[in-house]
Amino acid sequence: MGEAEHVPAGINPNVPSVARMYDYYLGGRDNFAADREAAEKMIELGRRLGNDARAIALANRAFLGRAVRMLAEAGVRQFVDIGAGLPTQDNVHQVARRHGPGSRVVYVDNDPIVLTHARALLAREPDVLALEGDLKDPDAILDDPRVAGHLDLSRPYAVLLVAVLHFVPDDAEAGRIVARLRERLVPGGHLVLSHLYAGNATEDDVRAGRQVYANTPSGGLARRDHEQIAAFFDGLELVGPGVVPVADWTPDGKPDGSYDYVKSGILAGVGRVPE
Repeated sequence: MGEAEHVPAGINPNVPSVARMYDYYLGGRDNFAADREAAEKMIELGRRLGNDARAIALANRAFLGRAVRMLAEAGVRQFVDIGAGLPTQDNVHQVARRHGPGSRVVYVDNDPIVLTHARALLAREPDVLALEGDLKDPDAILDDPRVAGHLDLSRPYAVLLVAVLHFVPDDAEAGRIVARLRERLVPGGHLVLSHLYAGNATEDDVRAGRQVYANTPSGGLARRDHEQIAAFFDGLELVGPGVVPVADWTPDGKPDGSYDYVKSGILAGVGRVPE
């Protein structure tokens, strides 16, 4: 998105956005110079750690597709994607409907440009709803009358928290958010979650990453390890290999202990509420 183009009302193109930075990692065009500059700093930081930030972002997106396909094929027809980000290829509603006809999706984000794009894309999609919401207030999202009119939350549904929870720096707050979302799930419901983890990053590396994201509206970046991320699934039955590096998560994967938790990146998992 060039700066000469129209900037939607309420958008400051000089302040980097988490969603637009992620769009840049994925090779999209819905970003400004400030987003690209911030994203390049994270790409360089990843390079120093032996990582490819763009490849990790693409792997995270692919995980989302695999998880949604698995759930749709298993009969889940309702999805709440919190922190959905900018529309790209193979969005949740497209994957879900391809493998589960009749699927209904709610996209939630607090970024005005995300909502502008999503509503334009979804204007003719009666089974899809895009609304403004704050991850930090999960009850307000699930109790929104528009959600109640679109989904039946007394029946199994999936909550998607894909590469969003690490923007809640406070550990206690992040734990409270996920615990409440787990409590609201009914038997047969699922939590799909991926989360940045530090791995081999030093304290200086972590500080540098936090500084980049401190300049975004998200305001920060959490450092969490495998144990902390796995704890978000407490009380749920883990599907597939458990909580593993995002590129390694597959529905039929096995928790065989062979996964590399040393190199930093993104961990992912899917948990199910027992019936």
